[in-house]
Amino acid sequence: MVVWRRWVFPILMVVVFALIAAALVKIAFFPDSAEAVVEPSAQISDTVVTVEKGEVVNALTLSGTVARDAAFPIKSVVDGTVTAVHVGEGQTVAAGQVLVTIKQGYPVKNVDIVAPEAGDVSELGVVAGQASSVGADLMKLTPARYHVLSTVEPVQLYRLIGAPTEASVTIQGGPAPFTCTGLKVQVAEDGTTSVRCAIPGDQVVFAGLQAELAIDIGTVTDALIVPTTAVKGGAGSGVVWIDAGDGSDLEEREVVLGVSDGTMVQVTEGLEQGEMIRQFVPGIAAANEPVCYDDGMGGEYCEEQGWSW
Repeated sequence: MVVWRRWVFPILMVVVFALIAAALVKIAFFPDSAEAVVEPSAQISDTVVTVEKGEVVNALTLSGTVARDAAFPIKSVVDGTVTAVHVGEGQTVAAGQVLVTIKQGYPVKNVDIVAPEAGDVSELGVVAGQASSVGADLMKLTPARYHVLSTVEPVQLYRLIGAPTEASVTIQGGPAPFTCTGLKVQVAEDGTTSVRCAIPGDQVVFAGLQAELAIDIGTVTDALIVPTTAVKGGAGSGVVWIDAGDGSDLEEREVVLGVSDGTMVQVTEGLEQGEMIRQFVPGIAAANEPVCYDDGMGGEYCEEQGWSW
């Protein structure tokens, strides 16, 4: 028994530990060929889309504000002397109402200066007995006219090319939607771009009211359409990249563009139904394309902007 404790058991333990160590070395440095190390790889997935027919509705809905039209000067039309001022500062006048009377020197006669339209008098700058000359400012008149003014991003101006002269106005808490006229784009000295539309005189509105301006620019049906992300350009003409999806070289092709809703755009020339193009302009929108990884088991998983699916 003493021999077993002193010699046999210690030798067996040494053998067992040696076998364990050998197995660990085998697993770590000499794996079986069927258990090869999987090394994931990544590649950019170049998404392609097929040119198809569809509908594009180019309509803009803009938030705006009701504002009163700007004041304009009332000028003298004769040389002479002011004999009477018939209105006061801040007075509301009607169209055709006499504002000032001027006595003309030769031939001698009195000339009445009348309001061209209804409005409010301001900056009254003449008094009776004062000399006046042709073209001199007598006062200003703020007309009783209103408009809707909506600020837009400059890039939206391309979508407003060919826009109608009318739009639909909805005023929060106001009358039923109505049509405004004289729709036009204007650019301020500071570069601010906006859309302005005149409110009909029979509508009761007040300056400062919040309004919504709906502009129906155009609709096309049964037209060839592609994503706007696929087109370099966008105002009338552009370039797309033909990709057959078989690894062949890309073909850069010029196209003529029509109506756009900001997401899809009509192609009137340069493409045919069924052709395949890159969904994103090469080198510009690559950051939005999915990155796909080989999972080492015959499949892949993709990520876009940090999200996976």
